Amino acid sequence: MDNLAASKAGLWTGRVMTTLFVLFMLMDAGMKLVPLTPVVETMTKMQLPVSMARPIGIIELVSLALFLWPRTAVLGAVLLTGVFGGAIASHWRLGDPLFSHVLFGVYLGILMWGGLWLRDPRLRAIMPLRS
Repeated sequence: MDNLAASKAGLWTGRVMTTLFVLFMLMDAGMKLVPLTPVVETMTKMQLPVSMARPIGIIELVSLALFLWPRTAVLGAVLLTGVFGGAIASHWRLGDPLFSHVLFGVYLGILMWGGLWLRDPRLRAIMPLRS
């Protein structure tokens, strides 16, 4: 019974992590599609053309859709990991603060992969935790 309770708790923790991640990504991609003033300011600060905001938002949404579809969830997670890597590199290049800006993509990756790992027994089978 303890294993059943632990797996239910793990499943629900994974669902909560995934929900938080998805809500953040929907907000982030949506802001890039408009693009809102903070996006324009950030793109300018990062020395990127503002015209790149919409394509980045579309890439995020397509990758997120793949992540949400169970059969392609790992592919979506891999693609989003690439997006986060680009953001990490860009912030690092500019000398932005480490914990609030540079590592934010790492935090999102942990939330995304952690939620998927807790929800998907196939992923746990190929990526087990070792003691």
